Amino acid sequence: MGAPARLKARPRQWPFLSIFTPLSSHHYMLAGVDIETAHMHPEALDPQLEAVITSGPGLHPSLPPPGDHPMGPSARLGARPRQWPFLSLFTPMSSHHHMLAGVNIETAHMHLDALGSQLEAVISRRALQVLFQPILDLVNGRILGYEALIRGPSDSPLHAPDALFRAAALLGRVAELDAACVQTILGAAVERRLAGLLFVNVTPASLLHPEFSAEAIQSWLRRHGLTSSQVVLELTESMPGFEYASLRETVERLRDMGLGIAMDDLGEGSSSLRLWSEIKPGYVKLDRHFVAGIHQDPHKVHFVRSIQQLADNAAAQIIAEGVEQSSELRLVRELGIRYGQGYLIGRPAALPAPAPSVEAMRCLEDGSIAVMPGTTQRTTRQIRAERLLIQAPSVSSSTPSETVLELMLKHPELHAVAVVDDGIPVGIIDRPAMLNRFIRVYSRELFGRRPCRAFMDPDPVVVDKTTSIQELSELVVRKGKQAFTGGFIITDAGRYLGLGSGFDLMREVTQLQIVAARYANPLTGLPGNVPIQEHAERLLEARTSFVIAYVDLDQFKPYNDVYGFRQGDEIIRLVARLLTEFCDPQLDFVGHVGGDDFIILFQSPDWEARCRSILERFDVERMAYFSEAHRAAGGYVSEDRRGNLQHHELVTLSIGAVQIDAQVFHHFREVTEAASAAKRVAKRQAGSRLFVDRRRLPPGRKGSQSDPT
Repeated sequence: MGAPARLKARPRQWPFLSIFTPLSSHHYMLAGVDIETAHMHPEALDPQLEAVITSGPGLHPSLPPPGDHPMGPSARLGARPRQWPFLSLFTPMSSHHHMLAGVNIETAHMHLDALGSQLEAVISRRALQVLFQPILDLVNGRILGYEALIRGPSDSPLHAPDALFRAAALLGRVAELDAACVQTILGAAVERRLAGLLFVNVTPASLLHPEFSAEAIQSWLRRHGLTSSQVVLELTESMPGFEYASLRETVERLRDMGLGIAMDDLGEGSSSLRLWSEIKPGYVKLDRHFVAGIHQDPHKVHFVRSIQQLADNAAAQIIAEGVEQSSELRLVRELGIRYGQGYLIGRPAALPAPAPSVEAMRCLEDGSIAVMPGTTQRTTRQIRAERLLIQAPSVSSSTPSETVLELMLKHPELHAVAVVDDGIPVGIIDRPAMLNRFIRVYSRELFGRRPCRAFMDPDPVVVDKTTSIQELSELVVRKGKQAFTGGFIITDAGRYLGLGSGFDLMREVTQLQIVAARYANPLTGLPGNVPIQEHAERLLEARTSFVIAYVDLDQFKPYNDVYGFRQGDEIIRLVARLLTEFCDPQLDFVGHVGGDDFIILFQSPDWEARCRSILERFDVERMAYFSEAHRAAGGYVSEDRRGNLQHHELVTLSIGAVQIDAQVFHHFREVTEAASAAKRVAKRQAGSRLFVDRRRLPPGRKGSQSDPT
């Protein structure tokens, strides 16, 4: 391993080296050498490591088998399938083993001495490249500052930052490399005359190293003519295991010097929240995973909203990393995130642009509101059987039937009685069946003393309290009418807890369906009334002008009468598909009010052309839903609403649109009333038509005038 790799270990904490390589789709440790046990100088490992490097993946015969390794055969680590062996240095910390470093041997493909020499050249000569990526203030559109990104020499296997820092960790020189990077970054930033804050990445362990003493940092700043208030140290979490108390004290000293503190990649590592609470950073970088595609993922929206609330309470500012689409930028801004970073704003460059991209600025300046991804409200999978629990007495299988009858007469609210032996349900006796049996003459004398097991249902529906309502309803339907009448038994870990009734189950499922329909229409899957109102109110609150379009089918009832409701549902699905197809999902909100009524909340500037395209396409595609005879006749005969036979035209589509000035319209009710009025005008015209009401005031307000087109 050469002189740079000499290992200094404390008693009973000797490091060991391991060679890893993948087998099939899994990662397996193939060999390991415990340096203390082998009693060898580190340099003696070179021939063995060289043999593995040159021979490719495989177990070298001179190394002990995996089962003899100190970590045992279960130790596995991060090489991906079809990669070369993975060299890692481990050392025990407390009672656990932690990976301290790893280097992909295929990338380096060199003797460790050569690796050490290349790293030494990078550090001593500052053979480092610096790229800068802008961080944008999403409120005022100004550049907050730049994050400095380090690269190794372009013609070296240490060019990629991961390879560079893994090699440094393997050779015990991370703090030296970090110090070289910081000094190189400071010089590059001054040379390029960058305005704003300078974000510099540093590992927490390096801050505890003498290389990063307060005196050293101050001397670096003075040398480059910078003040501490211009620099933000961005702590990465790539190597857990540091001592939090020492780190906390060090960070406080740096903060007292005037340096800013940031935490990188929140949500990526295993101890992000712990690190946040310990160092109390002024800035927190949100990992790009939670930003990518956030406009399509309601769970990411909830997560980011929660993180922003934490930041508000902790007096920290969130920086969203990985912003690459305008829809992502709109949404994170609307969630209250103050700063953003990513390719949409500006790519990393040696000489970065002094302003964000035109596309990013256009997104900030157009005032558009993000279309939130559909959220799943309380569903049948979230409601559990325990919600329907009825605390009810039980009887044993040997209890006389007469006793069960008396119990039911004493408790008229009981729909059934569970039969339980030693805490385990074995059957159920439903009330109607029991009363019917004993209502006959001499029934009590004939059956009263017989054990109730003779009259119970030995195969009742038994569910755990955690069973979802959906699963429970499926079980009851499968059991049949008897289960609906007699109900079901609810248990806790197999032991009797209580009863549930079929009526309560039906009521809960019905209520859930009603609630769910308000959030998402079950036929089309489009957002229902609640999301429609929420989005409209967000537009009004943001004082964003928009267009509301009320879409409605004409002559739809006669169509249902002639072709049936199932075919009518297909027409509704056609409308939903066309609305979705011709609207911009990043700007326009499409909702299904119910039946054949739809709402579109447009922010697209070409909304009128989109409406006309919807009508034109509908008139073409609707023909597939009529018989040849009806197409030729241009309609069909069916009863009107008064029961009289009448000829009806083919189904058409009407759209009533209103331009909403958020400075004039203040309430959702005013918006919907205006849209309904416009729809009624559109429906009075023949064929598929668009009516645009360009009034300046809501209906009923003094001075309102209409300028229809």
